[in-house]
Amino acid sequence: MTEDDITRHIIDSLGGGQFVVADDNTFFFHGADNKFPFATIVTKDDDFDSASKLNRLGVFRLNVGVGKETFRALFGEPDEASIANVDYAALDTLMPHPMYGKMHWVSVINPSSKTFEKVKPLLTEARSLAAARDKSK
Repeated sequence: MTEDDITRHIIDSLGGGQFVVADDNTFFFHGADNKFPFATIVTKDDDFDSASKLNRLGVFRLNVGVGKETFRALFGEPDEASIANVDYAALDTLMPHPMYGKMHWVSVINPSSKTFEKVKPLLTEARSLAAARDKSK
């Protein structure tokens, strides 16, 4: 899967949202306020987030904000123990987000089509959670 494939899927399948590209990263939002993305595609390391080694040629990370129960079902409690032994640079592996795992974000670096099939319901959930948050405002 490419960044464009993923962006197309999110926009086409989860209609009603929008995306913003900033500094070569893509942020997907439910509403028009562009405040809290439900998913992102990040293409490079920065000072506070370099565990994924995104500065490798052609590497990007898809990040998705899921619900607490979904995160727990995938990885257990989002504590130090559950995230300590993760290889955050592994390709095509669903994992807790290296910085925001404690906030129930999941990540996958360069997902294959097969792995992306597993991510699709997580994107749907993330979009639904964002819609519910927007509605409750």
